[in-house]
Amino acid sequence: MAVTNKVVRVHPADTVAVVLEEVRQGEVFECEGHRIRAAATIAPGHKIALVDIAAGADVIKYGAPIGHATAPIAAGAHVHLHNLATNLDGVRAYQYQPLAWDRPAAIDGTFEGYPRENGTVGIRNEIWIIPTVGCVNGVAERLAQRASRVHAYGTIEGVFAFPHPYGCSQLGGDHRATQRILAGLVNHPNAGGVLVLGLGCENNHLSEFLPCLGAFQGRRVKFLDCQQAGDERAEGMTLIDDLALYARREERQSLPLSCLKIGVKCGGSDGLSGITANPLVGMLADRLVAAGGTVALTEVPEMFGAEHLLMNRCTDRPVFEKLVAVVNEFKDYFSRNGQTIYENPSPGNKDGGITTLEEKSLGCVQKGGSSPITAVLNYGDGLMQSGLQVVSGPGNDLVSETALVAAGAQLLLFTTGRGTPLGAPAPTLKIASNSEIARRKPYWIDFDAGALLQGRSLDELADALLAEVLEVASGTRKTRNEIEDNRQIAIWKDGVTL
Repeated sequence: MAVTNKVVRVHPADTVAVVLEEVRQGEVFECEGHRIRAAATIAPGHKIALVDIAAGADVIKYGAPIGHATAPIAAGAHVHLHNLATNLDGVRAYQYQPLAWDRPAAIDGTFEGYPRENGTVGIRNEIWIIPTVGCVNGVAERLAQRASRVHAYGTIEGVFAFPHPYGCSQLGGDHRATQRILAGLVNHPNAGGVLVLGLGCENNHLSEFLPCLGAFQGRRVKFLDCQQAGDERAEGMTLIDDLALYARREERQSLPLSCLKIGVKCGGSDGLSGITANPLVGMLADRLVAAGGTVALTEVPEMFGAEHLLMNRCTDRPVFEKLVAVVNEFKDYFSRNGQTIYENPSPGNKDGGITTLEEKSLGCVQKGGSSPITAVLNYGDGLMQSGLQVVSGPGNDLVSETALVAAGAQLLLFTTGRGTPLGAPAPTLKIASNSEIARRKPYWIDFDAGALLQGRSLDELADALLAEVLEVASGTRKTRNEIEDNRQIAIWKDGVTL
């Protein structure tokens, strides 16, 4: 990556550079031997042509095509929606061409976590209230508020409710998906105690939901049917008192990095996300995987255009075939609903300089580093082994981060160029792709990856990010979403609501 004071060229083969600070029309600058005069004023995160590009020719960024020129583009011109379009069209055929992995040097480190009776490890010792149905959301939230005043002390790090609109009037796959996501939250190791709160007449009533939980610790999980309770508020508080008594026995212990399970996510990306924040998270992901840890990647539609790069990193053909199936299922999902498969970048992405899905995807997949993909999971499945894994889920921020937490991720690394206050039930460490958003929104952002463009090395920043991750995992640092109490869930809906 070659950086000047104004632009960055990501790969030596690139025909465009990314603007770091506003380039004025007529301004002259140099980039790797190219002397360029800007033909227009270009905002940070947007692309400028380094060479003349003929109409129909590929535009290269990250060393790969990100689309084709829809008109002749002169060196120095702004490259964006008016002259660049996707190359993607229809469903692709894939061939498995496995790649060798250059494993990074092993890293040492420990964190202070909570070993659970079932062999899992948590990094928080909270009490969670999980409604089986949206009808009892208000009861769950009031119980959490009341219990927080009583029990948020000692090793209990808070009492939280996670409302959602589902659990009834759903059929088939939607109903099962809701149950799997809720079961993943009930079984999540960051919760030292869980109250499952039902109404009594919903499709997802307690007697049907209970088998979805598998083996669970009887003292760690309590159940309350609001219709059967004499006073659900009083009975709910009694059950939370019991859960708190149980959870207070838990103490942090020193644990190896192999016990960490981290989800990686991006939202509100800009033209710098694939240059700073995502590669930084990718380097950290490779280090954790090399240490025996687990990293989960999702947002399948935001792999389109770069999915072949991930497929060739699958450890064997069955994993490759599962990833192909998950990718094609999402393409079929778009087609069934009459949507264009490759029209993905959001208005915010486009304002930030991202033009095509290939460009977005090539930047997005950087979060997964270069590690082999050891497993591909269906939506709602749990992480069962170490290594880099793909969790099926859409790009929507709330839905995908909920899927990562329900799969068992204790901590999320969330990169952003535009900024967002969003947070998951698990600590959500926000990493800014540019220093400007980190300065403007310090109550949203935990880490500034924009420093990479100000002289700091990727290795140096990865060391600093790892240190912060271990502080968060050990409970000595809270993420901004925890401090600001931004914790939400969302469940993917695909079918009919009765």
